[in-house]
Amino acid sequence: MQPFLQKFFPSVLRKAAEAKTNIYCVYDSQVLTSFTSSLYIAGLAASLVASRLTAAIGRRNTMVLGGLTFLAGAAINGGAANVAMLIFGRILLGFGVGFTNQATPVYLSEVAPPRWRGAFNTGFQFFIGIGVVAANCINYGTAKRSWGWRLSLGLAVVPAAIMTIGALLISDTPSSLIERGKVEQARHSLRKVRGKDCDVEAELAELKKASDVANEAKREPFVTIFDRQYRPHLVMSIAIPFFQQLTGINIIAFYAPVLFQSVGFGNDSALIAAIILGLVNLASILVSTGVVDRFGRRFLFLEGGIQMFVCQVGVAVLLAVTTGVSGTKEISKGYAILVLVLMCIYAAGFGWSWGPLSWLIPSEIFPIKIRSTGQSISVAVNFATTFVLSQTFLTMLCHFKYGTFLFYAAWIASMTIFVALFLPETKGIPLDSMNSVWEKHWYWRRFVSG
Repeated sequence: MQPFLQKFFPSVLRKAAEAKTNIYCVYDSQVLTSFTSSLYIAGLAASLVASRLTAAIGRRNTMVLGGLTFLAGAAINGGAANVAMLIFGRILLGFGVGFTNQATPVYLSEVAPPRWRGAFNTGFQFFIGIGVVAANCINYGTAKRSWGWRLSLGLAVVPAAIMTIGALLISDTPSSLIERGKVEQARHSLRKVRGKDCDVEAELAELKKASDVANEAKREPFVTIFDRQYRPHLVMSIAIPFFQQLTGINIIAFYAPVLFQSVGFGNDSALIAAIILGLVNLASILVSTGVVDRFGRRFLFLEGGIQMFVCQVGVAVLLAVTTGVSGTKEISKGYAILVLVLMCIYAAGFGWSWGPLSWLIPSEIFPIKIRSTGQSISVAVNFATTFVLSQTFLTMLCHFKYGTFLFYAAWIASMTIFVALFLPETKGIPLDSMNSVWEKHWYWRRFVSG
């Protein structure tokens, strides 16, 4: 938004006014990227602390804490008077996101029936998608007002309040309650999520058994997770979130209006294009919810990877042909729309594969004694990678030009091959029986067997 840039990032406006600037370099500002990426370095720090918090105070209470922190950050951002306040608010948002991203997927995996666990967990990504669309719609609706950016940033207090109040109204997971010695509360929680008429004693006994095994070890979880038998779990907790960010989706989502303005859309058109991109992603997550427990995780990963690879290469070729190697040629409206179409197909591929499944896989593969730790590592890797990429994307776009999209295409090809070779299918497997999938895998069985 022009008033927002004028107040906090005037150098960007000055650069945009220079006729000689090529289309890829207009928004190359380290202060602007610091505003975006500060959230992710804070989220990285919070996610490492959140592992101990979710074990000590439970999944639900960690979500409450995350909601309150997010609420404070949104309020500060809405009332920001300078860049320092703006970045401080973003850091608080980062702590909020770090706590909730660690606790929520684990919560969903622990309360969901095994046969529906995939659908439940993709709901997490679905509501992230709703947030993205809502944010883009608010940006578009407030862009014409000089104070619109305050409303845009400050309205984050609404979902923060909903998240906080909602978390207060639910019970903690049976696994978490048993882990903390609250067996009777765990029985009540299990009846609540399975139905009052359902006999929960057998499932409760299995949860107690798993918890007892975990307690007998009495080792620091951050030490245990490095044992040889948990090598496949550790590799996946690092590789899956790392690869998810290297699809380039968050970079495109964060900078969608900037990106579309760079390739020929006006300010309003760029915001509308970002909304369209968000809606496509949202619809594709619904597709994933419906098919993930039917066709499995591997099928969606592989199909989505191929689809994203083709689209990223297509965008790179299109930009190279239409804007020239230097990026100084003006792209026509027709070609700009074609870029949007390719981006939408790309977003759809992400929405039913790497989007929801990157949260699902790390939350379901770990035994209870290292589940919080595994999820914490996964979220930390996600934030660390996002921070580096968001901090460097606009500079990369300026220097690599259309080659930026080939960079992400190469990573998508690599991660698709990785999934084909190393990720076993986990659909329909109870959490306490998950070790069997590693014992049957051609490569990982050498670590977990014996």
